[in-house]
Amino acid sequence: MLGIDGKVVMPKGAPKSKVAATCDYSAEVVLHGDNFNDTLAKASDIVELEGRIFIPPYDDPQVIAGQGTIGLEILEDLYDVDNVIVPIGGGGLIAGIAIAIKSINPTIRIIGVQSENVHGMAASWYAGEITSHRHAGTLADGCDVARPGKLTYEIARQLVDDIVLVSEDDIRQSMVALIQRNKVITEGAGALACAALLSGKLDSYIQNRKTVSLISGGNIDLSRVSQITGFVDA
Repeated sequence: MLGIDGKVVMPKGAPKSKVAATCDYSAEVVLHGDNFNDTLAKASDIVELEGRIFIPPYDDPQVIAGQGTIGLEILEDLYDVDNVIVPIGGGGLIAGIAIAIKSINPTIRIIGVQSENVHGMAASWYAGEITSHRHAGTLADGCDVARPGKLTYEIARQLVDDIVLVSEDDIRQSMVALIQRNKVITEGAGALACAALLSGKLDSYIQNRKTVSLISGGNIDLSRVSQITGFVDA
């Protein structure tokens, strides 16, 4: 639309639907690597070789501010919310939401969720310093980020109230429940917050409390949904 020659770098396993949608906006998609770190390295190479401008996926003030508008929308719809549960990858989403909500009502809890397999932000948050953690892949591939950003970590350190971890089976069961009970198809990352709720890990927070669980994405191929959930295509 803007006539900008853009390249978007994604892991080789990116959903076909996401790749197709990106191409529909006239961007060139480059598939490289198996995880975020591989993809980031490739993007950095392209920037250096071709003299392009790099737009960070999460560790950038404007990206964080844009994602923070979700927090404002939550308060517009439910001003007296007690808890907001947010999936975490690199931390841009939870950083933006935390800033927006806490600036208006600092008593609202902001709770992050990551996979047990990949939880760089959680490991850093508990350690009190930036560190990495990834021992296997995750169904929440959109949050497969081993190390948080410097900016997002600092915001999370100050404003996030807790971070919990969920298993791969928790994520799978959450995706199934959202399809069966809510008729909502999500990607693994989009189901993280609901996974934490359904697993019982947040029971001490949510009893008799108004809680928002953020479903953050549905970029998943239907064939992949069938594989993950065990549903059989009709």
